[in-house]
Amino acid sequence: MLIQISTRADNKQRYNNMAIILDREQGLLTDQDDLVGLECPYCGVYAHMSPQAVPRVESLIHDKPQHVGVVYQCDSCKAPVFLRFTVKNYADDQIELFRNFAELERPKERFAFSYLPKHTEILFREALNCYSGNNFNAFASMCRRSAVSAFAALGEGGKLRAFEETLVAQKIAGIDDQNFEPVKTILFEAVEEENLPLLDRSEAGILLEVLKDMFYQCFVRRGKLTRAIKVRRFFIQEGGNDLASSA
Repeated sequence: MLIQISTRADNKQRYNNMAIILDREQGLLTDQDDLVGLECPYCGVYAHMSPQAVPRVESLIHDKPQHVGVVYQCDSCKAPVFLRFTVKNYADDQIELFRNFAELERPKERFAFSYLPKHTEILFREALNCYSGNNFNAFASMCRRSAVSAFAALGEGGKLRAFEETLVAQKIAGIDDQNFEPVKTILFEAVEEENLPLLDRSEAGILLEVLKDMFYQCFVRRGKLTRAIKVRRFFIQEGGNDLASSA
């Protein structure tokens, strides 16, 4: 009995230290506190994801692929979300997966594209498509082209103004110089494609937010403010005409 209790305790401790497990008999095994939560690519809500479809363990053990796909269900909109896990270890009856996963479908990034110059809008839309597809280095290249197009649209001194806006964003967001260096190189310094640094997911995310903020400050903010003032002037003039007519 003592041996059996010890074995259960060891199994429990081993389970707590393990990554995600695919078991031949029990299917997907995870800690109760190890819930998958992410922004749903369909409804855009950050929600808990529940396992919906798990591949056959027998087939995986036979073929031994390096990656395994699991279908989860968004608790918000009930849509299926496909995640890809890397295999950590194969055993006789179990497969151990690393906890980190890749989102094969990412939510589309939103932006007020109508305020951007047409050429910049086209390039930036393609940049965001690259980001949503996890093609982060293609994303970096398209960000550079989008930035160059924006500088030309801003006219003389536009590049300097945009650079100053990114420095403000760096300070506000508390981005250290090491993490900001790839952003500065891609948007302002690199001349040739081969000079662009390679990006991981984290660095691409920083580049995305800084560039969105730069475009907002240089184009969207001015466009919204200009439009709002025009609308107010229109209603004031219309109101003034009505008063004059009634008098």
